[in-house]
Amino acid sequence: MAPRSRPLSPHLSIYRFTLTMTMSIVHRATGMALYGGMLLLVLWLIGAALGGSSFDAVNWLFGMWLGQLVLFGFTWVLFHHMLGGIRHFVWDFTRAMDPAGRELIVRLQLAASILLTLAAWALLVWFR
Repeated sequence: MAPRSRPLSPHLSIYRFTLTMTMSIVHRATGMALYGGMLLLVLWLIGAALGGSSFDAVNWLFGMWLGQLVLFGFTWVLFHHMLGGIRHFVWDFTRAMDPAGRELIVRLQLAASILLTLAAWALLVWFR
């Protein structure tokens, strides 16, 4: 008996790559990156719980330029993922589902995540 011809799902090669698709992928990546950020938070909390030289070592690590860069990236990941969740919540109510609305909401998400990250770090530096 010959195998039945089944319809195939469209492949990525059929679709034009859009900003909405990119932000969907980035949303998943930021979700995974949040696990790494939470490990950094746990490291800091363990250092604080142990006190003394352990806390000083963790603060030194986070105070280095590389540590600051990682924390800056984690801040962006946190804001971007949070706003992506809000975007999906808006879509759950079938709002902004047309092509122009989808494009606008992902552009707003990207811009807001950058602005919120810069604002948070400006406040951090300002009140340090």
